[in-house]
Amino acid sequence: MAKPKIASKRVKPGRIGSVLATLGREIAQDIIPAKTALPPEPDLEARFGVGRGVVREAIKTLAAKGLVSVRPRHGTHVLPRHEWSLLDRDVLSWLVGKDEPDRNLLLAIQEVRSIIEPAAAALAAQRATRNDRWRINAALSAMETANDQASALAADKAFHLAILDATHNPVLQGFRGAIDTILGTVFLVAVGSANWFKENLPNHVAAARAIESGDAEKARIAMERVLGYTKFKLSARRKAGTQRRWDAADSGAKSSRGGKARAGTKRKRNAS
Repeated sequence: MAKPKIASKRVKPGRIGSVLATLGREIAQDIIPAKTALPPEPDLEARFGVGRGVVREAIKTLAAKGLVSVRPRHGTHVLPRHEWSLLDRDVLSWLVGKDEPDRNLLLAIQEVRSIIEPAAAALAAQRATRNDRWRINAALSAMETANDQASALAADKAFHLAILDATHNPVLQGFRGAIDTILGTVFLVAVGSANWFKENLPNHVAAARAIESGDAEKARIAMERVLGYTKFKLSARRKAGTQRRWDAADSGAKSSRGGKARAGTKRKRNAS
């Protein structure tokens, strides 16, 4: 009798994703610094409780995103940040997913947005279909009626992504994942107050109206103002954070000097 075939083990995507996300975050947050070698495969298998296939697939994906290099007999090493695919959705989420995101990185991301999105708005004004304009206006209406942070963020994302889609340029549309991730992080970091979103709303309205009327130049200028306001808020919050750190350091130094002075006075009193 022929022996029954043994089903081959399938690598579960969920397990790969878990290993990938953990290693990706550790690399992005310098827990595993650049030029450092990743632990050998058997160590990673033991750490995550997975088989070799899972580890290899996770490392293969990290390599595809530019985070690591894999060389036979040399192991797997973390590459410097300039080698990473920084517009990859996963890489961006790992980079900005810290408790306190790097505002310099967020400002660099805003610079990229300022290059891409005003041009996209101008193209959208020239190419938007009736359905495209409906999507943009529907997102704008949702922004105007949003009454909490979650709905405001969802509407803001829908607005910007609808404009990207309205360009009908497949390369620009390829930025959707990056813009989606960027918007979520920048929105939450830049917010700062309950009113900032409404303060920038007139600029969104101007962009939507320009696209609807087919005025490419006005659409470009309006989107520049949308992004300029967000950049201003990010810069202001970075300066405020720096000032708080300086104040805290100064306060600590004064406290230390005051403690030493009190100790010196006490010693003099004891000596007398």
